[in-house]
Amino acid sequence: MEAFGMKSFFNRSHLALALCLAALMGCTRTSEEPSQTTSPMSGIVMNDQVCAQCHGQTGESFSPLFPKLAGQQKEYLKLQLADFKDHARSDKTGTQYMWGFNHLTQTQIAELADYFSSQSPMKADADTPDARGELIFRQGLPEAGIAQCSSCHGADGQGDGPIPRLAGQHAAYMSRQIKVLQQTELRPRDALMKQHHSLSDADAESVAHYMATLGAKK
Repeated sequence: MEAFGMKSFFNRSHLALALCLAALMGCTRTSEEPSQTTSPMSGIVMNDQVCAQCHGQTGESFSPLFPKLAGQQKEYLKLQLADFKDHARSDKTGTQYMWGFNHLTQTQIAELADYFSSQSPMKADADTPDARGELIFRQGLPEAGIAQCSSCHGADGQGDGPIPRLAGQHAAYMSRQIKVLQQTELRPRDALMKQHHSLSDADAESVAHYMATLGAKK
């Protein structure tokens, strides 16, 4: 039943996205239509009709397939939305769910970033500590040339500007993204961070689980 429910959710999400993508810039002209266009939907309306299907109304997504956006850094959100618009990200889930957002306007990007960054920060997923993950987050792995995550993402995982908030993010999503960041052609903006994310699968999962426990509790 759970598997069927998840499949049904993803089918509805794809349908909603397919129906709404054309509306990102309002009505577009064809050779048979008059040369009249409507204004694109606002970022708030887009969240209600499109983004919330996967990320939740306030950015607290329930599925680890989709990242939480609640309280995410505004500048980071703007950069990622711009990359989706320009097809600069080619990771599997990014292209599967965000490839059609190439018609985003700068106003929509700004409004969406303002909205999600102003929400209450994402809630921690778990309380179970992970000693290995905390070690990597706080001290890094000097012998492997891996700096502590806190040196960039903050002592509480809160992020800063173009550096994302990680506190309370889905552990499964973060461990997948660590592996994506090791393949710089998938997220070229983050090529400079490749060395700092060169963790083993086990270490990636450990630090992701630790970071998921940071931040406000549910």
